Formats: sequence, C-alpha cells, structure tokens
Amino acid sequence: MTRGKARRTTAVLTAVLALAAPGACAPGPASSSSSAAASETPSEVSLPPTSGTFDYQLGGAYDEVAGATAIDVVVRDATADPLPGAYSVCYVNGFQTQPDQADLWADREELLLHDADGDLVVDPDWPDEHVLDPSTADQRAGILGVLGPVVTGCAEDGFDAVELDNLDTWTRFDQIDEAGAYALARAYVDLAHGAGLAVAQKNAAEITRVAHDELGFDLAVTEECAAWDECAAYTDVYGDRVLQVEYPDALDDAGLTFDDVCARDDRAPLTILRDRDLVAAVEDGYAYDAC
Repeated sequence: MTRGKARRTTAVLTAVLALAAPGACAPGPASSSSSAAASETPSEVSLPPTSGTFDYQLGGAYDEVAGATAIDVVVRDATADPLPGAYSVCYVNGFQTQPDQADLWADREELLLHDADGDLVVDPDWPDEHVLDPSTADQRAGILGVLGPVVTGCAEDGFDAVELDNLDTWTRFDQIDEAGAYALARAYVDLAHGAGLAVAQKNAAEITRVAHDELGFDLAVTEECAAWDECAAYTDVYGDRVLQVEYPDALDDAGLTFDDVCARDDRAPLTILRDRDLVAAVEDGYAYDAC
C-alpha cells in the first residue's frame, strides 16, 4: 500500500533542523512546567470534531461512505488531496520508508537502521519498508531533510492535521535509541505545528502520556485498540480526540464483534470498522461500519 510521498517545499524546516543539529538535546523526562507547555495545542491549530462521520482511506480516496453519507473527518495518504468540507488528516510514514520510495533513500543509507552484520533492517510486517534510524542528531537532521517537506506539504495542500506512522519502532527494534526516537517525534510535532497542522499519535499505546504531555501530540489515531483491549490508554489521555479503526480479522481473533466494540465505555466517539486493505468504496472487499 502506498502510504506517503516526499514534497520539496518548506519554510519551517530550517528551524526544526536546528533542533536536530549536533549538540541539540533529546527530550528527557519533562518537568511539570515543560510538560504543560508541550501539551498545549497552538491556537492556530484546529482539532477534529468529536462527532459526525469518520473514515480511514489510506487505500483509496472517495467522497462519501456507504449510504451516500457525507464525511466529517477523514484520514488520507499524503499523495491524495484533502476532502473539501471535511477535517482532513494527512498520513505520513514518519519512522519507516515507503515501498515506492527506494530511490529516495538509495544514497542515504546512513539514515536507515542496520543490523549487527551491517545489513539494512526491514519491518517483518511490511517487508518492503526499511526502518529509519533517528539515534543521532545528524541522522535526525537527515531524516527531516527528506520527510520534513512531506509534512509541510500536507499543510500546503490544505490538510488540517498529520498522522505520523510507526512511532513505535524503538519498541520493536532494539538498535533504535529511545531518546533519539522521541527527539525526532518532537521535531516532527514542532514542524507540523509551525505549519498550522495538528499532529496525531499513531498507535503506540504504551507511550500515550509521554506522546501527549512531553512530545506535544494533539490527538491519536489507533488501530485495533479494542482487539488489544487498550482503548483506554488513548481515551484517558486524549479524551474524545481519538480516531479509532478496527478490522474484522483482528476482532475475530479476539472473539469480538463490532457491536461489542461499540458497547465499550472506553471506545472513541469516532469509531469505525474498515476492511484490512482500506480499499476505496467502489472496490471489491470494501467494508465500512461505524458506531
């Protein structure tokens, strides 16, 4: 699935590169005053509505869900256009490479994670995606040089927010430095806020409090939180500003129905069921339901 595309314009990137430059400090445990400052959404950034119709459209964009229902909140790939009249969230793969962008990283292998033998590491669940390595300030600056324009490009295209995927790579790959991952995340957040975008934490239930209070994320996008019984980890921190996506196969494996999900006290107000491939509404296999 295509999940991102680099763009080449940014005025805010210079300031963020300074944060990631050699000698810059990665965020550590925040004091109460710094946590409060980080968790405040800038006044020029808008947050999504907490009612209406939500859809998750990474596999193909369309303007209405089943029954010709207008969409109020939508997540689309960075290569797609925002949906007029809807609160549109732009998907960016902020911590791994995109399957169709091998050439973009071909001469930047120093920014990619290597194993003990010096071979490039791939995500076992997405074997056509390499993992970015944000462990040093120079590497973070290099990553931002490539993906910073994607983030600011979302703002230029008219999106309201950006969703940063694979925030949790440091929990899945031991070679990644946790502090470096946090520093890259905070640099993305500062860049997005500077461009007028809200920023969504993607998954990583174990760090929701840190992501919100210390790194500055404004909302969350979660997949399969009901299947994994972790929805409260998001709603306890972000309240109603959670976009929840469930998939039929994961619910089957957990012994749940979508009705079970909708009956949960900890589910997000905007909770939907989508097909695993997130195909467009006109394609075979499309599935959509909402609480």
